[in-house]
Amino acid sequence: MRAALTLARRSLGRTWPNPAVGCVIVRDGRVIARGRTQDGGRPHAEAYAIANAREPLKDATVYVTLEPCAHHGRTPPCADALIAAGVGRVISAIEDPDPRVKGQGHARLAAAGIAVEVGEGAAAAAEINAGFFLRVREGRPLIHLKLASSLDGRIATASGESRWITSEAARADGHRLRSIHDAILVGAGTVAADDPELTCRLPGLGAYSPDRIVLDSTARMSATSKLAATARATPVLLFHAGAPSTRVALLQEKGINVIEATARGEGQVDIVAAARTLGEMGYSSVLIEGGGQIAAAFLRAGLVDRISSYRAGVVLGEDSRSAVGPLALGRLDFAPRFRLVSSRIVGADTLETWYRRT
Repeated sequence: MRAALTLARRSLGRTWPNPAVGCVIVRDGRVIARGRTQDGGRPHAEAYAIANAREPLKDATVYVTLEPCAHHGRTPPCADALIAAGVGRVISAIEDPDPRVKGQGHARLAAAGIAVEVGEGAAAAAEINAGFFLRVREGRPLIHLKLASSLDGRIATASGESRWITSEAARADGHRLRSIHDAILVGAGTVAADDPELTCRLPGLGAYSPDRIVLDSTARMSATSKLAATARATPVLLFHAGAPSTRVALLQEKGINVIEATARGEGQVDIVAAARTLGEMGYSSVLIEGGGQIAAAFLRAGLVDRISSYRAGVVLGEDSRSAVGPLALGRLDFAPRFRLVSSRIVGADTLETWYRRT
């Protein structure tokens, strides 16, 4: 099961709208097949393993990180494929919460006389597909906020200088973080100030850059920006709130998927509605990288599920720019709270990972 979980992790950020699943098939103590959900979500891990098995699978034991599917989508049910292959036992880490599958895959296997065990590696399997599970249950992706700041929580000097607060090693690790998410999100201010490309530039991972999402209420993003220039190679989605049709048309010509979102307040994009739309589109995990106003908006809305905080050993002071904008907290009780999951040194910096308290 540990090997299957490792395979599943390799698929993170590549399989949406499907979950990332790993499968290892064993007989007489020998691994005879293995597979992971392939890029784009198909073929599924079990189907890939079956197709690439080195020998017949009769009476073999299957270790899979998620309940085999039992419904017809773009591919036949994996439960049926395992039955047809003649396997003798299926050890599944966790039940699939998708109502099209939930318990039915296991039931179908058991009805065919296959021994079914559930629970081995459940905690790790749930962690790998936390975004998929959240989308199934709540209709929105898991939101992961990335912060790269000084010791006093600042992301730029008063003049806006920010390159570079954190070390090269921390920036490289941030690209790793990008590669395991379905999409990366920023606000219009970040695009205007930094003209980012928002791709994954680690060796060997360039092809696994996440989709790029911009919240831009008036669609003011420049048509000559790096995002616009690369939109046909790596998708860009732009949410606006009633922008002029001329601006919409100009960005659409660049290959950008321009989406009119529900407006709130002073003509701003309703981020709760935008998160639901992303869930409906199949995104399971979204990494927020900037800026402070966007971070504050998602925190105020209670939508931040995780925080990865890269902290550098530098102090910038009160006149510098905060990593998080105003939260308008009337009482300390209203502050978003998180629990520390891990802490490690990355180059000259510290990476702390926090999960929302539930």
